[in-house]
Amino acid sequence: MPALTGRLSYAQVLRTPGAWKFYLAAAPARIGIAMTSLGIVWLVHGSTDSYAVAGTVTGGFAVAEAVAGPQVARLIDRFGQTRMLPIMLLTHALTVALLIGLTTKQAPLWALVTAGVLAGSSLPQVGAQTSARWAHALRGSPLLSSAFTLEALSVGIAFLVGPALIGLLSSLWSPVAGSATATGLLLLGGFALAAQRRTAPPPVERGEQVSSSHLLHKGFLALVAATVGIGLFFGSMQVSVTAYAVERGTPALAGPLYSITSLVSLFAGLVYGARRWRMAVENQFVLVLGVLAVTSIPLLVVNAPWTLGIALALPGLAIAPFQTLSAVMTESSVQPTVLTQAFTWLNSGSAAGIALGAALAGRVVDAHSAHYGFAVALAATLLATAMAALRR
Repeated sequence: MPALTGRLSYAQVLRTPGAWKFYLAAAPARIGIAMTSLGIVWLVHGSTDSYAVAGTVTGGFAVAEAVAGPQVARLIDRFGQTRMLPIMLLTHALTVALLIGLTTKQAPLWALVTAGVLAGSSLPQVGAQTSARWAHALRGSPLLSSAFTLEALSVGIAFLVGPALIGLLSSLWSPVAGSATATGLLLLGGFALAAQRRTAPPPVERGEQVSSSHLLHKGFLALVAATVGIGLFFGSMQVSVTAYAVERGTPALAGPLYSITSLVSLFAGLVYGARRWRMAVENQFVLVLGVLAVTSIPLLVVNAPWTLGIALALPGLAIAPFQTLSAVMTESSVQPTVLTQAFTWLNSGSAAGIALGAALAGRVVDAHSAHYGFAVALAATLLATAMAALRR
């Protein structure tokens, strides 16, 4: 892995022509995406008073995102970001409006799940598109890994701000306001990114291959499987932390508590990116996921909001390094013509895991308590660690 030199490397990355413009343009969209899934939990639970139903609808959303995302990415690789992104943004906004309307009218479960699936299948993969822009601008440069660290940090900031914002809006105002704000931020950032034409990777020329078959090799598939495990972790944590706060009569704390992991991840990413690591990337990957598993164990025994806050801080040590390492290994193992697809498959693996984690944790929490949901999260980290070891 190329050496990172802290603040100097990050400044050099942002001095790449056009980089700071597309990096900052996508910021509102990242926050909107970080709010969307948790916003659906709040939205549906507020109408049905059931975590199982909320988890099912959120799961349908995430499954659709996982399945449709790579297919949309093929079109983006073929026709370009500038052409496809506005279409997906408008489609997503319409489907979220449909979901909000059905929820407020207390529509049956099948209708809510259908609307959730439509919203998930049209959610733009902004992170994959910005990662593809970094790879296009810095391919072959030692600064590329620094760029991916910056991307991971931006995701950390988004998941620090997003869940806290959706929790406050949904608990103090209304769940509808939370979901509408998430969609508005996504539209703002998405259209701003689409307007940055100079840094967008060029469409694949006629005759070049954009087939997903280029991604069907053991190393990349194991990497996707590890992201599925991370998605299981996040999906179960979204439901479990919310349920824990509600069980103790402090629902407004759900968003801030969930954001603690992202806050620690932000600082861990800064430290990770400022050091020169001699260990091989594959070994770092296994180690980071092992740390995530070990630091998730205290979640099983927390008995007060303040102890939960401490326990939620520990897994954050591994999140940003995981994101950076998975991006570095992806860029080095796939062809440029399918790079957007590759990054989208990582997002899709995470989304699929979120779907399963939210649905499973919702049923476990309804049947028992939030602590059993945290047990689901721990099992997910063990799965991710096993997949990383297999890839190595």
